[in-house]
Amino acid sequence: MPCYRCGARQTDPVRGASPWRRGVRGEIQVLICPDCQRVHDLELDLCESCGSTSLICRLGEVECRACGSVRLARLTAPAGSQPPPGLADEVEAALNRVLGLSRQ
Repeated sequence: MPCYRCGARQTDPVRGASPWRRGVRGEIQVLICPDCQRVHDLELDLCESCGSTSLICRLGEVECRACGSVRLARLTAPAGSQPPPGLADEVEAALNRVLGLSRQ
């Protein structure tokens, strides 16, 4: 999954904590690269209980890591939530490399 702001792709992680951050924007979990984390307004969703941006989205629920509040995710996807162009080709190429397949 690329950074939602700049499209940078995560590389294989080094040992230790990842410098990438998770967040929720428009009811969809997103990743934020270290460079984009320096931006003050990331336009992330806020917890309705405590106002924190430390949210995760999973299995149709949005959970706040700060206060523990859990709510159902709204089912409407925001405009522009389509995968970036070329993502399907990149995934196919990666699978072919890992599985040792060649394009016919």
